[in-house]
Amino acid sequence: MAFAGGGSPGRESTKTAISADESLLPRDYSLVSLASTSSQDESFSSREHADSTLKRMQFYLENEKLCDVVLIAGVDGTRVPAHRLVLSAASAYFAAMFTGSLRESQEREVTLGEVAGTALQLLVQYCYTGTIELREETVETLLSTASLLQLFPVVNACCTFLGRQLHPSNCLGFAFFAEQQSCDTLLKVATDYTCEHFMQVCRNQEFFQLSADQLGKLLASDNLNVPSEQEVFHALLAWLQHDPKNREQDIPDLLALIRLPLLQPAFIADHVEALCESSKCQELVMEALKWHLLPERRALIASQRARPRKSTMGKLLAVGGMDAHKGSISIESYCPRLDKWSLVKNMTARRLQFGVAVMDNRLIIVGGRDGLKTLSTVESLDLNTMIWSNLPPMITNRHGLCCAVLGGPLYVIGGHDGWSFLNTVERWDPSTRTWSSVAPMSAMRSTAGVAVLGGYLYVVGGRDGSGCHRSVERYDPHTNKWSPRAAMIKRRAGVGVTAVNFYIYAIGGHENSANNPSTSRTETVERYDPGTDTWTLVASLNIGRDSIGVALLGERILAVGGYDGSQYLKTVEQYDPEANEWSQLAPLNFSRAGACVVAIPNTTTVPTASNTKWRPVRFLPCYGRQVKIYDHYV
Repeated sequence: MAFAGGGSPGRESTKTAISADESLLPRDYSLVSLASTSSQDESFSSREHADSTLKRMQFYLENEKLCDVVLIAGVDGTRVPAHRLVLSAASAYFAAMFTGSLRESQEREVTLGEVAGTALQLLVQYCYTGTIELREETVETLLSTASLLQLFPVVNACCTFLGRQLHPSNCLGFAFFAEQQSCDTLLKVATDYTCEHFMQVCRNQEFFQLSADQLGKLLASDNLNVPSEQEVFHALLAWLQHDPKNREQDIPDLLALIRLPLLQPAFIADHVEALCESSKCQELVMEALKWHLLPERRALIASQRARPRKSTMGKLLAVGGMDAHKGSISIESYCPRLDKWSLVKNMTARRLQFGVAVMDNRLIIVGGRDGLKTLSTVESLDLNTMIWSNLPPMITNRHGLCCAVLGGPLYVIGGHDGWSFLNTVERWDPSTRTWSSVAPMSAMRSTAGVAVLGGYLYVVGGRDGSGCHRSVERYDPHTNKWSPRAAMIKRRAGVGVTAVNFYIYAIGGHENSANNPSTSRTETVERYDPGTDTWTLVASLNIGRDSIGVALLGERILAVGGYDGSQYLKTVEQYDPEANEWSQLAPLNFSRAGACVVAIPNTTTVPTASNTKWRPVRFLPCYGRQVKIYDHYV
């Protein structure tokens, strides 16, 4: 249909056209079709809208079109035009400035004090583009400005960038910068890096430029990665020697942060006492010497200085044990500084209910059963080379035994020979490489616990054919005799036992009897005081279990794995004797019960006159004594 003049149809002609079409269709059909067409709504979304809009805004910025504010960098006067809307959308700082009642919300020009022009330009561009270039020479300025303007994605990107630039020569400076900028992420990364690489950090110039307060925070950390406390003392000594005249007044406060009780008495006498003419320093030395001279009083004089740093505690090994596959052969190692378990080695063959000990940097594995028979064989793992070798077998085949090192020899106690429970005891002499029998216990015991305390062996609990024991026996190696001690409060077999601060702890276990084969696992823990010959209950485990691996790491007791009556556990708990509290640690990688757990000390060579070069250094003016420090710290 054509319209006159080629223009749009008029109201009247349109009406005529519709009327003509409607005459061809029933009226009800026509209305239905129109209604159906009008109900088919759609929603359209352009994926390019945000990008294209921001690019258009960036174009206006570059050509200074529609800009309604000029930012002025207070440091160098650089002028940066921008749009209030874009800045407010990207930054909470600008949103508060431009949308509130502040004076700047009405001003055409806004000066930002202590802001550099280059950083301001880059950050304004970021508000429009979402991208920014990070460079080593400008990233610190960029981070501080982004932090001020509350552009937190840029702050995080700068922290990540700086974290990759960390080095022992700059990590202290980065930590100080992060603290100034209240950048917690970078501060944690830089602090962790400093602690991890402390042995290299303390040889760099930044370390010697630390203030006494900054050094004090570092020395107080439990996370310093050092092989021994001696290294921390030498680091302090090197810092003092860098400026002895101005730093001598800081010696007492900083020396109090060194764990002096953990140093050998000879080292204290030869090196520490040279710094200790002030009364406060002398008190610290006396505390350390008392720790060594009066070990039975350690519980009374314990302090933070007597607690080893995590890196000097050594490591824990969890060896073998029962698992869902009827016996694990893996050995896991626990690092207290990282709170992490890792697989380090496998045993040569499957063993269950065996014993372990550490002698001369070797892991000794004794007896057990292989699933078919009870064993007398003994194996040794060299912890330096990680190579296995065989040792002479025991006199008696035994599993469910307990073993401990006392005064040089290794004692293997009780167990089961495959036919009957045992009360016999054997002793391994590493110098002659021979086994010999010593006095037997008064009771037969399997799955008992053993601890060394005050020059004696204490054997705790266990079971025989009639049930579980409460009884305790003590062995005197000088008289070759066993004597009874006070019985525990509860019967316990599969019990974990260790000694710390002149107390013995009996942890978990079960208490079934021959008449009641159903087993009751316990979460209770008892402490034995040899001075009063009494047992008392202390804080309980979080989970009741038996067949727990127990060892002392530092001043804390670790309870590893076990069996709760339905499943083998990965659970690891740590006991703080001073606080009387249990806390969770990282779990094992593999569930296991009856694992043998043993602490491995750090293997470090103590410097001596024969293996270390000394060079004399300046006298400390306040004391007039020459103090030797290792040449590699100078």
